[in-house]
Amino acid sequence: MHNTHEITHNIFWVGGNERRLSRFENMFPLNNGIAYNAFVIIDEKTALLDTVDVSISDLFLTNVQYALNGKTLDYLIINHMEPDHCGNIVTMLRHYPNVKLVGNAKTFQFFEQFYPIDAKANYMIIKDQDELSLGKHTLKFFTAPMVHWPEVMFTYETSEKILFSADAFGTFGGLNGGIFADECDFNLDYLSESRRYYSNIVGKFGGPVQSILSKFNELEINMICPLHGPLYRGAELAFIIQKYEQWSTYQPEVQSVLLIYGSMYNNTEMVVDVLANKLARFGIKNMKIMDISQYDLSYVIAEIWKYSNIVIATPTYNADVFYKNHALLHEMAALNVQNRKISLIFNSSWGGKSQETVTGYLSKLKNISLIGEPLLIKSTLKEDNEPALEALATSIFNSFQ
Repeated sequence: MHNTHEITHNIFWVGGNERRLSRFENMFPLNNGIAYNAFVIIDEKTALLDTVDVSISDLFLTNVQYALNGKTLDYLIINHMEPDHCGNIVTMLRHYPNVKLVGNAKTFQFFEQFYPIDAKANYMIIKDQDELSLGKHTLKFFTAPMVHWPEVMFTYETSEKILFSADAFGTFGGLNGGIFADECDFNLDYLSESRRYYSNIVGKFGGPVQSILSKFNELEINMICPLHGPLYRGAELAFIIQKYEQWSTYQPEVQSVLLIYGSMYNNTEMVVDVLANKLARFGIKNMKIMDISQYDLSYVIAEIWKYSNIVIATPTYNADVFYKNHALLHEMAALNVQNRKISLIFNSSWGGKSQETVTGYLSKLKNISLIGEPLLIKSTLKEDNEPALEALATSIFNSFQ
């Protein structure tokens, strides 16, 4: 039984959902699985845009064959060579041995790294802004290196003005019947997962994202079809483009404070709670407190992408930073976190180098402002810490003025 959707005349969604997968890339938790999107265009020539993960190969093949309705497959467009999207290229070659594989030079370098088969006779190597006519439909290709792999490209269908955007504009989470963002409550069901997907998967590459977005400034786009999650049209289309402009320039969405702490015996937690209470009395709203031990780091990174001010509170562990805080700092540096105001709290009982480690990581980040003097606690919060705590709260409050 097929499960296809005609997204516009003669263009079909032929993807599927994998809800049994618990971790994307075996790293990032999935609460509602993941959607793999692929598309078939029917014209004088036929084209398949990307394949899917091997976990849903049978459904995918059934969908493609249904959409083709007895026609052969002339072209397979490879926008991205990551295995969750290239996993069925060899399957397509077996069923359609004359299909032309359309990609750039880097695409086929990766293809040969993944698959030890000789398919050179099927290669159709394109360059940036080359075009391919299928009849009434014309495909224009835009190379998008490092969004988020070197070989990535976007495909623009010129008659319907549809942008097939590889992993860009994707999100975690399976599709819930409808395949368009306007067929669900996007803000409730997908926005936080879209932010988590962007910040952890694409976040490091804000510059390349800005480069590809600039290519489309003068291009009319009616629909964006990413490789994961819902498709965008209408108001949701403008909304997700605006979010990508914001996320890729590392601009916070919320002018408020995110307080992240590690705490072995609740003592560092107490410091954070008291600070947050002071900030609330100053009038700061919409704050969030996260116990780093209770979250996968991908969720913490997503919130860092959202908030303007970050408080990082860490106890000393093995004479250094609490290990979950250490992992967070490593990820922040790896993902090029920028344009944030950061305040620090350190709790130790007999010494260590946690402050040195934290400031070393923060020195790697761009456009980071350290707000207030680091607050130093010895084991537990005491009355004599009150002046320094009040001063830190005041500094944070003043950073919004």
